[in-house]
Amino acid sequence: MRKLMFGGLAAAISLATVSAPASAQLSEWEDYEYSDTVTEMTTVRVEPGQLDTYLAGLEQTWVAANDVAMQLGHITDYKIYANMAPGGEAFHLLLLVEFPGENMQPSRERYDEFMAAWGEANMDSSNETVVNVYNEIREITGVYMAREITMTD
Repeated sequence: MRKLMFGGLAAAISLATVSAPASAQLSEWEDYEYSDTVTEMTTVRVEPGQLDTYLAGLEQTWVAANDVAMQLGHITDYKIYANMAPGGEAFHLLLLVEFPGENMQPSRERYDEFMAAWGEANMDSSNETVVNVYNEIREITGVYMAREITMTD
């Protein structure tokens, strides 16, 4: 019986030693910091056989609009990622847009500037594509806003 108790105590001490770093307290701005930028992540499930159709539409709408927003300095980057293992109910595409932190609040000035550059015709065409094409071939499964965390030395 004594061996069993000692073995259990040794295991508990060993487990506590191994898990100690996980329970250590870190301090924001000392041990890690948040990025100034915010990334919007949209997960999209696309109907079978419609990926090329959806990507072609994105090129004319989402990509083109993000190019304008980048030129205006409203966003810093955007990307499209394909999920390489989209089994079950998983998403197929991940759409990322990176915003400077100061651009996270709504702004009439930025909206007017974007609309002047993008134009009503492009906006109308994009809205028509969303209603008549996208809503038939894709489902947005989630929208997330995140800041990168960087561990400091």
